[in-house]
Formats: sequence, structure tokens, C-alpha cells
Amino acid sequence: MSEAIIVQDLTKRFRLKHVHSLKEMAARAVRRAQPEVDEFTALTDVSLTVTEGETLALLGFNGSGKSTLLKCISGVLTPDAGQIAVRGRIAGLIEVGAGFHPDLTGRENVYLNGAILGMSREQIEERFDEIVAFSEIETFIDTEVKFYSSGMFLRLAFSVAVHTDPDVFLVDEILAVGDEPFQHKCLERIRRLREEGKTLVIVSHDLNMVADLCERGVLLERGHVVADGDAHAIVERMRA
Repeated sequence: MSEAIIVQDLTKRFRLKHVHSLKEMAARAVRRAQPEVDEFTALTDVSLTVTEGETLALLGFNGSGKSTLLKCISGVLTPDAGQIAVRGRIAGLIEVGAGFHPDLTGRENVYLNGAILGMSREQIEERFDEIVAFSEIETFIDTEVKFYSSGMFLRLAFSVAVHTDPDVFLVDEILAVGDEPFQHKCLERIRRLREEGKTLVIVSHDLNMVADLCERGVLLERGHVVADGDAHAIVERMRA
């Protein structure tokens, strides 16, 4: 099978500015001192390949670089070094409500988000009723999304993403939000995508769910890949 995702020698750094009190900031301004800046390296020379139809879990404790790697793959972040190649249409649930405009209604955001994810207006219109029905927020579809709860954001964002018929689907802790029945509904939809041969990359702290859903696990530690193999084996290594 051909590769769906290729990550080669990926490095990502962040510049961290120190926050001071107004008094300290004023004193530094008088002295014309430069703001204090530290550099934090979130990922260092990360390389991995994901084949078409593979289900991959990115695992690691907080600060290991999982979400940063997923954001680089999705295009939300630009790496400082290295290369990323993705084959096919990509859809991601990286942050709840990402890509939604707060002053637009749910209906308008379906069209906006669908277009961002590569759907034509005709495709969105064709799938609109199904998107809204899956989200279960029909009553609020013409309400501005700034009045939505985080759970309502999740329902609509997830529904739009899965109805774009992606080749590569990225999920970052999104299933931790929302009520239990909707979480089960999301999981069933993800399993269906897996059965349809879609490529899935999932970040989650729910180790039981990851072991059940994914065939392969990649363990990150302080921005480095430290293990890559069977998902159950990687989960057991984390628990140990």
C-alpha cells in the first residue's frame, strides 16, 4: 500500500515571551531593554510514515509533542525544519470549533467550514441535512455559534468533518468533550471510517479506546519518537 502521510526529520520550536508586571514592563521600556524570550523545542527530528488505511495512535504524556505533531500534519502549524507530505483530502478535529466564525450562524458555519475542508457548495448542500441531523442541534442551526456550548461546537464540527468524506482523518482529544451518547456515536462513525479504509491518526489520553480503535501506536517523549509498534504493546508500555 502507498503512504498516506510522510513526516521526515520534523522539528518545531516555539518562542516563549516572559510576562512581567506593568511596573517591570515600564522600567524595561525606559531602559529600552529587549523583551526576554526563550525558545522551546516541541519536536526534534521526528520521522514516521503512515500507510493508506492505517489507524495510528499518537501517545505520550502531557508536553510530549503529540498535539504539535498533529497540528503540523494538518497544516495548522508550520514546521521549522523537515518535510511533511499528505496524500488525499485531509480533515481534522484539532480544536473544538476551530474554523468556526463566532458571529455566523451554525448554518453559515457549515458552509464556511465545509469549504475550508475542500467541499464544493453543491456537495455541502447535498449533505447539509445529514450533517445537521448527525449533530443533533437542528433547533439551534440558525443561532450564532458564539452562543453555543462547547458540546454544541463539538457536535457540529465533528459532523462537518466526517461528512467531507476525508481520506485522512485527524482527531485530537475531541472525544473528551460532549455527553456519553454522542461520544459513542462519534466512535461508531470513526470505526466506520476505519472500515471504509480511511487513514486515521488519533491523539487521546483514553488508553482503552486507543487500544481498541488503533492498530499501531507511536510513543512520543519530550518531542522524540521513543517507540513505534502494536497499539496494545505501546499502551501497556505507557501503563508500566
